[in-house]
Amino acid sequence: MDVPGEGDTVVNSDISPPVTLAQATFYWLKLGFISFGGPAGQIAIMHHDLVEKKRWISENRFLHALNYCMVLPGPEAQQLATYIGWLMHRTAGGLLAGTLFVLPSFFILVGLTWVYMAYGSVPAIAGMLYGFKPAVVAIVLFAAYRIGSRVLKNAVTWGIAGLAFLAIFVFELPFPVIVLAAGLIGYLAGRTAPHHFKTADGQDAAEKKLESAWIGDHTPIPPHALFSKAKFIHVAATGLAIWGIVMGSLFLSFGWDSTFTRIGWFFTKAALLTFGGAYAVLPYIYQGAVEHYQWLTPIQMIDGLALGETTPGPLIMVVTFVGFVSGWTKALFGPDALFVSAFIASTIATFFTFLPSFVFILLGGPFIETTHGNLKLTSPLTGITAAVVGIIANLALFFAYHVFRPSGAVSVDWLSVLLAAIAMIALFRFKVGVIPVILGCGIIGMVLMQFAPSMIIFNLV
Repeated sequence: MDVPGEGDTVVNSDISPPVTLAQATFYWLKLGFISFGGPAGQIAIMHHDLVEKKRWISENRFLHALNYCMVLPGPEAQQLATYIGWLMHRTAGGLLAGTLFVLPSFFILVGLTWVYMAYGSVPAIAGMLYGFKPAVVAIVLFAAYRIGSRVLKNAVTWGIAGLAFLAIFVFELPFPVIVLAAGLIGYLAGRTAPHHFKTADGQDAAEKKLESAWIGDHTPIPPHALFSKAKFIHVAATGLAIWGIVMGSLFLSFGWDSTFTRIGWFFTKAALLTFGGAYAVLPYIYQGAVEHYQWLTPIQMIDGLALGETTPGPLIMVVTFVGFVSGWTKALFGPDALFVSAFIASTIATFFTFLPSFVFILLGGPFIETTHGNLKLTSPLTGITAAVVGIIANLALFFAYHVFRPSGAVSVDWLSVLLAAIAMIALFRFKVGVIPVILGCGIIGMVLMQFAPSMIIFNLV
C-alpha cells in the first residue's frame, strides 16, 4: 500500500470522486451568497449540502468539527466552513472557505450601509425588513430542532440542554460559564455513563447511509491535519505577525488616537474576549461602539443589527456596519471623502474580527482531529453541543419577544405572529428551504408596505 505524500488528502476515493479545490471554492462562494438565517441557519445549510446531499463529510466528522467551533470565540458557522475547507484542501482550502463565506456579505453590507447613511430609510426596504424578522424567529426555532434531533438522544443530553436553557433564561449566567459547566458534565458523564455519548452503534439505516462520505468516520487523518509542535508554533507565529504588521501600520500611519487604530484594537478584543458567537458579542460591541467611543447612536446600532440579520453571512458581520458608520460619521478624510473613510473603517473592523478565527482553526484543528473517536475527549464536546441547543431555544424566545412585541409594546403584533407561523409551517411541515422562506416573508412585507402600510405601522391591536 502506498504511503500518501505530505500534499495528499486521505479520503474515501472509492465512495465518491475526489472533490477538487476548484469545486470546493465554487461551493464556498455560493454559500457566501445564500447563507441566511444566522449561525444556526447557516450550519443547517452546510449540514444539508455537505453531509446529506454532496456527502463530502460524514455526520460524525461534521458534528465533531462543529463542537470545536462552538467553544471558540467568534462566529461558529464561519469557523466551521474554515475547518471543513482546511480538512479537505489544507491551508489554502481553509482560507478560501472562510474568506468566501463572508466576502459577499461584506460587499452587500457596505452597499446597504452606504444607502442607509446617504439616503435614509426606503419604504420598500423597511417592508422587507419587517417580513424578515418573523422568518428569523422561525428559522432559529427550526435550527434548534434540527441540531437537537441529532444530539439529544437520551435523558443525559436532554438534561444538559434543559439546564443550559434555565441557566441563561432564568439566571442569566454568562455563556462561557454555561459552556464550561456543560463540558464538565459531559466529561464526568462520559466517564461514568459512556453509553450516553456513543452514537455509532445506535445508528439507523439513514444515518449509516450518511457514513458513505468522501471524508468518513473511519477515513484516516490527512497528513496536513496531523498535530505537531512545529506546525503549532508556525501558525501561532504567523498569526501574531500578521496582526502586528497591520496594527503597527495603522499606528504609524494614523497614531494611536485615530479612529482607524482604535477600531482595530477594539475589534481584536471583541474577537478574543467574547464567546458564544455573534449573539454573545453584540452586547460587548454595543457597549464599546455606542456608549464608550460613541461611533454611532443606539438607533443606528439597532438598524445595523437588522441589516446584519437579513443579509447572507454570519450575523457578526454587523461589525462591517459599525465600522462603516464610524468612518462615515468621523469623516476622517474630510466631508468630500466620506465613502473612502467609511470603507477603510469597515475593512479594518472586519479584518480584525475574523483574523483570530482563522488562527484558531489552523492552530487547533490538528489537535481536534486527533481526538476524533476518543470518547474521553469527545464527550465534553457533545455536552457542550447539547447545551447550545438550550441556548438557541432561549435565543428564539428572545427574538420572538422583540419581534412580536416591538419596542416593548403592551399589545402583540399579530401580523408578525402570523408570518412566523407561516414560516414555521413551511419549514417543519413542507420542508421548504431556509432561503425561500426568508425571501418569501420579505416579499410579503414589501407588498404590505406598498399597498397596506397601516397594517405594518399600526397593527398592534
